[in-house]
Amino acid sequence: MNGFLCNRFNLIACTGRFSDIAVAMGENIEGLSFRAAADVAIDAIKVLSADVGIPSGLKELGVKERDLHVMAQNAMKDACSFTNPRTATLEDVMDIYRKALNNEGEAAAFSSTPSQKQEGENNFTENNYKCTNDNRSKKAKGASEVPKILRVNMTAKELKWEDVPEKYLALGGRALTSQMVLDEVPATCEALGGFNKLVIAPGLLSGTNAPSSGRLSVGGKSPLTGGIKEANAGGITSQKLANLGIKAMVLEGLPAGNDWYMIKINSEGAELIPANDLAGKGTYETTAICRQRYGEKVAVITIGPAGEMLMASAGVTNNDSDGNSSRYAGRGGLGAVMGSKKIKAIVVDCPKTFDAPVKDPERFKAAAKKFSKILLDHPVCGQGLPSYGTNVLMNIINEAGALPTRNFSRGRFDGANDVSGEKLAEVAKERGGKATHACHPGCIMRCSNVYPMPDGKVCAPIEYETAWCFGPNLEINDLDVVAKLNYICNDVGLDTIEAGCTLGVLAEAGVIPFGDGEAAIKALEEVEKGTSLGRIIGSGSTVAGKAFGVTRIPAVKGQGIPAYDPRSCKGNGVTYATTPMGADHTAGYAVTANILKVGGHVDPTKSEGQVELSRNLQVATAAVDATGLCLFVAFAVLDNPEGVPTIVEMINAQYGTELTPDDVVALGQQILKVEREFNKKAGFTKADDRLPEFFTTEEFEPHNTKFDIKDEELDEVFNF
Repeated sequence: MNGFLCNRFNLIACTGRFSDIAVAMGENIEGLSFRAAADVAIDAIKVLSADVGIPSGLKELGVKERDLHVMAQNAMKDACSFTNPRTATLEDVMDIYRKALNNEGEAAAFSSTPSQKQEGENNFTENNYKCTNDNRSKKAKGASEVPKILRVNMTAKELKWEDVPEKYLALGGRALTSQMVLDEVPATCEALGGFNKLVIAPGLLSGTNAPSSGRLSVGGKSPLTGGIKEANAGGITSQKLANLGIKAMVLEGLPAGNDWYMIKINSEGAELIPANDLAGKGTYETTAICRQRYGEKVAVITIGPAGEMLMASAGVTNNDSDGNSSRYAGRGGLGAVMGSKKIKAIVVDCPKTFDAPVKDPERFKAAAKKFSKILLDHPVCGQGLPSYGTNVLMNIINEAGALPTRNFSRGRFDGANDVSGEKLAEVAKERGGKATHACHPGCIMRCSNVYPMPDGKVCAPIEYETAWCFGPNLEINDLDVVAKLNYICNDVGLDTIEAGCTLGVLAEAGVIPFGDGEAAIKALEEVEKGTSLGRIIGSGSTVAGKAFGVTRIPAVKGQGIPAYDPRSCKGNGVTYATTPMGADHTAGYAVTANILKVGGHVDPTKSEGQVELSRNLQVATAAVDATGLCLFVAFAVLDNPEGVPTIVEMINAQYGTELTPDDVVALGQQILKVEREFNKKAGFTKADDRLPEFFTTEEFEPHNTKFDIKDEELDEVFNF
């Protein structure tokens, strides 16, 4: 009877699990709602208990009324109470024990009446799992005065709102995702198992009219690297979450069975909805269906078939204002983590974009205006990126002799101009596309693009790193082929950089020829089919190299190296080797001083000054990632002494704080310490902060350079 009453108590928090139990016990639940199926399960458990002779009440075990209080206190201390699907108070446990003592049956079983309902507890519909937000203080405009964390437990199929702990209030974006991952995820856990979590968070400035502040952070333990990961995306989701007062969303646990779900969030609350109809669909179709159902202005976070198949290089995407599902938190395989939790999509419905709470609106407005001017006055942020997008770098990096060509065999590609930003802009305009485009509202750099393809589809955007990995890296000089490969990755849900590095390894192995666009397309199409070759490609460059016996694998910590060779852009080489994220150019973009001469100049072919350059950039980047600002604001900030103080001024005006630029530096350092602490617990050592051997032994044309920064120097990067 005690177990029966406990089941009744837990019923409203995990009806889906009880429904699964009914099926496992051989009960016919066809056509029943989740709640009705759960009732069938509990009845079956009651019958089974009687059949095996379990006592029907506590009196049969000699329990007296006077024993109940001590029993309840002990129950509250039991470790199992912390994992119970529904949080119970001492009073709740006493109530269950009294009923079990007196053999009170089903009619007296615990139910959730309004007077018994706990703050933030879920309200469930017949077919969906719903978490209303009645207790959250809301402004008339729809933004929350008090930020909340939305926690979605897929084991219990439970959604609940939580107050933000004090230690998290000053954090946002990467600072928050990394801290929560360290605090809540066991570092040695299986990345695709039940102990890993996916944390999604807007930046500190997201949801305001701060220019270019709509970046989204997605964090968890990476199935690709085995370490901590924060992947960063544009799109419209971050601003909507911030305007709903959502500090972070946490996906945790694993559901039983093979059903797929989606989460719908709006100002009224959050809801878990069956989504088997979306399973197997590409991200473009999934996004289109969700926008058709819930409105064209909703944000849709989703994964493609690669994420559903738990491929280690699967990404998490969301859409821009035009509905293009191509704004990826691509790196590190976090799409597979989302897939492991059987979440196909997350729909965020909020009509507001720039109405997140601001303590001092006039002060904030002045600081935002000043920051916009700082960006637009800079030649990179105000001219280069708005004219040709990120792919303006193609000819620049090629001229510098740092463009990895033929799987990192040399530094220049004769066909670079054919896949450059200038060429892309020309073709896009001729076909009615856009040479530049904003990935999220309020972005004034507009470094994206819209590229119409010959088949009538549109690829938006083609970024520099993608143009490189499917172009020079494979010795392909056809933009239409690059766009096709890009589109496939966007739709199937793969990180383009990892896919390009993997195809380069396959070409090195002779599986596909270098320079053969059709062969590259055919190979990449195997991913959606889930064939053996497709699964190898989806698992990343390191796995592909091992599968085909290739030793020249351009990867660090299992993650593919992006579009700047570390032998002729050595500052980036230091970043690739040492960042906790695995090879990641955005973690400390030394191209600034190495090649673009932004923020000073450090000779890219020499070892001197590279460690300090990378260290300072990694600290600054971590702080920028916490704000929700686009990384590219760094070009202007590095060249303008008013840059960082103006960012600090915006934060202070929004939150009523009194931070200084030194506090921003301290924040960046703390983020890196948190991430390195996680990796240390996961088993990473100094030996993992190294580049592949061939970078130190093979000379790289045209400068005939090797990566010659000593191990002892690399070990000094995080001495702060």
